[in-house]
Amino acid sequence: MRVLANDGIDAAGKQILEAAGFEVITNKVTQEELPNVIGEYDVLIVRSATKVNASVINASSLKLIARAGVGLDNIDMKAAGEKNIPVVNTPNASSRSVAELVFAHLFSLSRFLHKANRQMPTNGIAGFKDMKKVYSDGFELMGKKLGIIGFGRIGQEVAKMAIGLGMEVLVYDYKQREFDVVVQMAKAYKSHNFKVTLKGQSLDTVLSQSDCLTIHTPGSAEVIGAAEIAQMKAGSVLINCARGGVVNEVALAEALQSGQISCAGVDVFENEPPTNDLMISQDNCSLSPHIGASTKEAQERVGIELAEKITGFFK
Repeated sequence: MRVLANDGIDAAGKQILEAAGFEVITNKVTQEELPNVIGEYDVLIVRSATKVNASVINASSLKLIARAGVGLDNIDMKAAGEKNIPVVNTPNASSRSVAELVFAHLFSLSRFLHKANRQMPTNGIAGFKDMKKVYSDGFELMGKKLGIIGFGRIGQEVAKMAIGLGMEVLVYDYKQREFDVVVQMAKAYKSHNFKVTLKGQSLDTVLSQSDCLTIHTPGSAEVIGAAEIAQMKAGSVLINCARGGVVNEVALAEALQSGQISCAGVDVFENEPPTNDLMISQDNCSLSPHIGASTKEAQERVGIELAEKITGFFK
C-alpha cells in the first residue's frame, strides 16, 4: 500500500504506518501535477493546503482519503462518494490548539500586544514613555461575556478555557438546549475537573450582549456579515480561527474602521495567501497565517489518529 502524505504527516504517525507495512511518501506534489501522479497511490493524506477536487479523485484509484484536521471543505465529497472512496478526518486532535490560539489573540488584543510588538523594535527607546501611556488602557478578560457561535469540539474547548478565566459564556443554539461542559484541571490537583451547564441562547442575544465573539462553525459559509456586525455590541471584539469566508472581510474591515468592532483576531482568510491587504493592513487586528491547529502536540495527535484510522480501515 502506498500513501501520499501530500501536506506532510508527523513522524509518530508515519512510524505507525510504516511499521504496519505501508510505504509513506511525503514529497510535496503540486496541485497542478497531482492528477497526473495520484494513480500511483492507494491512500491520500492532506491538510488544508491540498485541494482534493473532482479532477484529482477521478484520476485516482484511491481506496481512502484522509484529512488531517476537522474540516472537509477542501475535499469534493460528492466526487469521492461517486467513486465509493471513503473519507476520514481527525476531529478530536487539534481542538485544544485552536482554542488556545483564540485566547492568544484575545490576550494580545486586550493588552495591545499586536501593536506594541510592531512598534517596540523601532520606537521602544525614544518613544517608550509615550507607548506606555497609550498602551496602559487595556482590559481584562475576567468578567467579560464571550459569545461562541458553533459549539462543537473546538467551541466547547474555548468555553472551558473561558470559564477557567472567569468569563461568562454565551452559546448560540437555535434550539436553546443545555450543554454540560467538563472543565479539566491539571492532574496535579486532587480535584481536576468540574461540570458547568450552559444554556443555549438566541443569535440576537449572543450578538448583542457579547463583549467578545468567536466563530467555530464547520465549513466556510458566511456566518458574520454586515447585518450581524450591526447587531453586535458596539466596540466588541471578533475572533475568527475557523475558516476564511465565515466572516465577511469587507464588512469586518469597515466595522474596524468605524469602531463598531474595536479589534479583531484573524487566523484565516478568504484567499490564502491573501490576494489583497484588506485584513492585514488593519492596525487593530491581531493576525496569524492559519496556524490554529499547528502545534507540535496537535500534529503528533493528528498523525497518530490518522495512522490508526488508516491501519484500522485496511484491517
